[in-house]
Amino acid sequence: MAEVSEALLSVLPSIRVPKAGDRVHKDECAFSFDTPESDGGLYICMNTFLGFGKRYVDKHYEKTGQRAYLHLKKTRKAKEDDANSSAGDPPRKKPTRLAIGVEGGFDIPEEKYEYDEHVKIVVLPEYLDIPRDGLEGLPDMVKDRVSSAIEAILTADSASRKQEVQAWDGEVRRVSRHAFSLQQLQSGVRIPPCGWKCTKCDMRENLWLNMTDGTILCGRRYFDGSGGNNHAVEHYRETGYPLAVKLGTITPDGADVYSYDEDDMVLDPNLAEHLAHFGIDMLKMQKTDKTMTELEIDMNQRIGEWELIQESGVQLKPLYGPGYTGIRNLGNSCYLNSVVQVLFSIPDFQRKYVDKIEKIFRNAPSDPTQDFSTQVAKLGHGLLSGEYSKPAPSDGEQQPDQKGVQDGIAPRMFKSLVGKGHPEFSTNRQQDAQEFFLHFINMVERNCRSSENPNEVFRFLVEEKLKCLATEKVKYTQRVDYIMQLPVPMEAALNKDELLEYEEKKRQAEAEKQPLPELVRAKVPFSSCLEAYGTPEQVDDFWSTALQAKSVALKTTRFASFPDYLVIQIKKFTFGLDWVPKKLDVSIEMPEELDISALQGTGLQPEEEEMPDIAPPLVTPDEPKAPMLDESVITQLVEMGFPMDACRKAVYYTGNSGAEAAMNWVMSHMDDPDFANPLVLPGSSGPGSTVACPDPPSEDSMATIVSMGFSRDQAMKALRATNNSLERAVDWIFSHIDDLDAEAAMDISEGRSAAESISESVPVGPKVRDGPGKYQLFAFISHMGTSTMCGHYVCHIKKDGRWVIYNDQKVCASEKPPKDLGYIYFYQRIPS
Repeated sequence: MAEVSEALLSVLPSIRVPKAGDRVHKDECAFSFDTPESDGGLYICMNTFLGFGKRYVDKHYEKTGQRAYLHLKKTRKAKEDDANSSAGDPPRKKPTRLAIGVEGGFDIPEEKYEYDEHVKIVVLPEYLDIPRDGLEGLPDMVKDRVSSAIEAILTADSASRKQEVQAWDGEVRRVSRHAFSLQQLQSGVRIPPCGWKCTKCDMRENLWLNMTDGTILCGRRYFDGSGGNNHAVEHYRETGYPLAVKLGTITPDGADVYSYDEDDMVLDPNLAEHLAHFGIDMLKMQKTDKTMTELEIDMNQRIGEWELIQESGVQLKPLYGPGYTGIRNLGNSCYLNSVVQVLFSIPDFQRKYVDKIEKIFRNAPSDPTQDFSTQVAKLGHGLLSGEYSKPAPSDGEQQPDQKGVQDGIAPRMFKSLVGKGHPEFSTNRQQDAQEFFLHFINMVERNCRSSENPNEVFRFLVEEKLKCLATEKVKYTQRVDYIMQLPVPMEAALNKDELLEYEEKKRQAEAEKQPLPELVRAKVPFSSCLEAYGTPEQVDDFWSTALQAKSVALKTTRFASFPDYLVIQIKKFTFGLDWVPKKLDVSIEMPEELDISALQGTGLQPEEEEMPDIAPPLVTPDEPKAPMLDESVITQLVEMGFPMDACRKAVYYTGNSGAEAAMNWVMSHMDDPDFANPLVLPGSSGPGSTVACPDPPSEDSMATIVSMGFSRDQAMKALRATNNSLERAVDWIFSHIDDLDAEAAMDISEGRSAAESISESVPVGPKVRDGPGKYQLFAFISHMGTSTMCGHYVCHIKKDGRWVIYNDQKVCASEKPPKDLGYIYFYQRIPS
């Protein structure tokens, strides 16, 4: 007892009782997927409340000196029948959240096990064990403090539990205070069900319809650089029109409505009336309720798709070991599971995060649960090590479709971190796998600014040729992309006669109330999709510098470089005339080997005459006033690593026409000798003399950043680069810390100006790899369901010469991979 008393007294000052705001990580190790059920149990630091598996608790002690840990060990045992439960047993909790157990949600299986919990205090480095009930006889001060800490840790909601509750609570929306008093202008605007574009830039995704004046504008730009260009929120600031609905989310059941005034997603009980003002008839959608026959068709279609993609009805061989680890579904997280399984089958991501895991963990901050590199490395190691690729415990009555199911890993920390602050990925709703892929790519970009970047395997340059039809002159630009979006020309279906016959049989069966014929799926050749991608697109209202007026142009898209891994998204999702999201039921026989060399860009040809590279006027005849330079676009380019002055010129010389146009200008002028020089306007007396400058940063914002250890100059630079947004400035300054430090060192040692040093320290632009345009199919992600907002995702990956299906926790050798029904395809370059 004397030894125990002495040990506890020595660590007593470091033992804390968790408060309301503390995150208690008692379910999962910060560096591995060890849990209290693992062989070594889980060690919870009684000061930071971080959890560690047996392999990492020593390293935490060595790094921090923390000695007191609460050791949790759970042993699984078979659950007694409810009939045998004692009268005092608490009732089993039943889920009440919407979307659980329905399409677009997930099922919570009944727990078949109970757990014996073993709790003790462990003092390092001696590993002195002190049982929870071994505190008797100790001084009251010691006993009370330690007992209070133990009890608080055991009863506190774990960090992962809090995150799950928060994600579901985020679904509960309040009625907007503007819903019953919204003024709508009589502008005569009618919104079509597709073909939308932001009225201030070229964005065609993340678009919001303002419900006062009918303006379509792009959404906020997220902290990772993705999203929109902030035009919708800027419109609110200019007009005060508060409510907007997200285009693409409108269904008979409602839509995503945002209140800029209330700064939250809201409910609009008068949504149908407000949308009808712009020609969107939700009541008509509801009136066209599906008949039993139509429901039967949908069910037949869906069942057929689900069985084919999941390879149901076939006895698949379970696979275990390194690279064959399943991932638990954390509530509609199959989109995330499928994407990361593919990414960590690519050597560049393995080298970046798994091969360097020791260095990443060694350099992890004090809270590794909030560090991107740490959590990605942890995820990669969990998938590739094989440590968690073991059969799930069976009660002897395992169903056939459960064979091959693993315990796998549950990437709660990773999901929480990559979704933090994001309006979609922070929730438990189903999401689009393609959008998550691009979101994760953006996060990798953000965290790899001065180090090896695995995204280079996907990155390629797109060449866009614009030909003015009035003058025949051309303009070539380049932009960076990571994914090839392939249209589906349904008119090119090979089985048109079959489809017509099926429709006729279906109508006849409906009329006679007979069983429906077997579903016929449209078969579209891949070559037709490729041809549609390469077909020139007409661009109306194109500003021709050759005419100095608006004209009509043809835009042709080609590859300026071919990536190591070509990612192809099949654009299966569209909208019908009734505004309801639809998924094209189509089969495309994707080739095992693909050659896209014919889509290689040619650049300016000898017989072509280039349009003059002059700036369009900031005011065109049909524009009421001259806008200032779009600071959000400037910020977006600066955060990609380009010099501020070059970004300002890009926005000016593209006439404030959006991020894509500005990026094209940057890529075309990177080699100019004055690329990073300040903007000098014609007839002006100095750099940028006619360009409006933002207001000076507030002293409060300056003081906040300076208090973090940065200089006033650095704080000023960050705030100016982010249009005086403190939150974005903090993100910006940490993203540019290496450049700022290098700049400061240069200024001190050589006395050079800030403009000179930043133009030299900032990288020129994104690095791309190039090679032959010949590829072989490596992996694909498939979607089952009627839209990206519901259903289920699985992926197939070719490993060791065979196809493998990853269906959350189920990993098996594939017998018949449904390569014609995929949604996102990953092709690997064939070595020349």
